[in-house]
Amino acid sequence: MSELRRGIIVFCVLALLDVRERYAVELVSDLAASETLAAGQGTIYPLLSRLRSDGLVSTTWQESPSGPPRRYYRLTESGAAALVAFRGEWTQFRDAVDDLLLEGRT
Repeated sequence: MSELRRGIIVFCVLALLDVRERYAVELVSDLAASETLAAGQGTIYPLLSRLRSDGLVSTTWQESPSGPPRRYYRLTESGAAALVAFRGEWTQFRDAVDDLLLEGRT
């Protein structure tokens, strides 16, 4: 189950960044709102680094009203395209899994 969750977290982060740019701790907090999706900084920071290397997110530094400057992440065109593709595939994937799981109960 943890492998599935890790794979889905990537697209949850992209979806959050599709709404607006955020900094890493904010992403951790937003994901923590759902116990199922909760991911710690030890998961999010390496993930964001990989997404940046893959060209799916870009970063800017912004002054913080409290403390040091923060690195904000935003979706790139490639990231937005990956999210659109995932959204299209997710519904089919979810429905296929639901069909198999529900079929097993009858």
